[in-house]
Amino acid sequence: MTIDYNSVRTDIRKLADESIRPNAAHIDETYTYPRQNLNALAKAGWNSIFLSKQDGGLGLDFVSFAIASEEIGHACASTGLVYVMHSGAFKTIQLYGNEDQKTRWLKTARDGLVGTYSTSEKASGGHWWYNFSEASRDGDDYLLNAEKSFTTSSGQADYYLVQTRTPGAKGPTEISFFIADGKHPGIKSGVWEALGVHGNHSGPIRYENVNVPQKDRLGEENQGKDIIYHGVSPVYLIGLGAVWHGVARAALEEVVKYATRTTHQDFNRSLSDYQVLRQQIGEAKILVSSLGPWQADLARQLNELEAAGRPQGEILLPLTEFKVHAAEVANKVARLALDISGGYGYKRGLLERLFRDARAGIGMGPSNNIAREWIGKGQVGLPLELFEAGGE
Repeated sequence: MTIDYNSVRTDIRKLADESIRPNAAHIDETYTYPRQNLNALAKAGWNSIFLSKQDGGLGLDFVSFAIASEEIGHACASTGLVYVMHSGAFKTIQLYGNEDQKTRWLKTARDGLVGTYSTSEKASGGHWWYNFSEASRDGDDYLLNAEKSFTTSSGQADYYLVQTRTPGAKGPTEISFFIADGKHPGIKSGVWEALGVHGNHSGPIRYENVNVPQKDRLGEENQGKDIIYHGVSPVYLIGLGAVWHGVARAALEEVVKYATRTTHQDFNRSLSDYQVLRQQIGEAKILVSSLGPWQADLARQLNELEAAGRPQGEILLPLTEFKVHAAEVANKVARLALDISGGYGYKRGLLERLFRDARAGIGMGPSNNIAREWIGKGQVGLPLELFEAGGE
């Protein structure tokens, strides 16, 4: 099947402009979870972008997903991050789930069902893949007792992909994934307060004696390490980078509008008449332009790996490089936009919000500091060793 990516971008941009962007300021001001935006995406099929058309989805690919994440992030970073986590959880079930799980959790996405990852724990900080919590057995089923530190859509998701040690685990690599029903009374979310992305509700969450039936263990016991490398990380990293690409574009576009329409009456010169400001705009444009081709190429590689039945984690480090660069571009462009716009950008408003939102990209796992260590190890031929001391 040949996909018209220009049409994909036109369609998702139209939806983002009409249904998502108008809510972005309110979401930021009130910490409102973007349920209205997600419902609009679901109704149009974007929440089931990877599901085949015969099953009710859009039947699209990784290039389309990256475009969608970029355009949604361009309109509202909070909605973009929630969308990426949902689509990542969705794709992970698609890759590792059985037919019953796919029927129950994926074919209902068109009705607005939202999923997310629940992985990181405070005790291991930015090493989100390393868990201390351990599931226990409840007959043939499982009980989850865990405290997670950052879970997007905390308290809002319809299901959580919970990563924890397998019952009786003898070491940190004996990990399993479970699909926890968001309606379970033992799931208790904490308060989300942060500098930016106020609507993604990436707060703490506790699982207290949460029963997960055996039919909702994802994959086999102790398959978690494989799922982390080849299921969770690839779709998450390309989507995350695409959201920050959208944020960077939004900051550049807004400051160009401001610079060209704002005139200093004393000398009758617009901001764009000043050479130093034009150079800063040029710097921002060069940075933004570096993202599009790289994003598209990595997404095409993910398509090729999937078509060949090869592990998507084969390009884990290039995807990590893209995440690092996209987050830093968003931060640099947002900072340049504030510099160019002067007092206007400092006031509460779009540029100020984009500046706060962009900062989240630096720390989101793997944080840029940790990610550079991964990349550096790859360059000098060292293994990642993520589950051993010094592996960060």
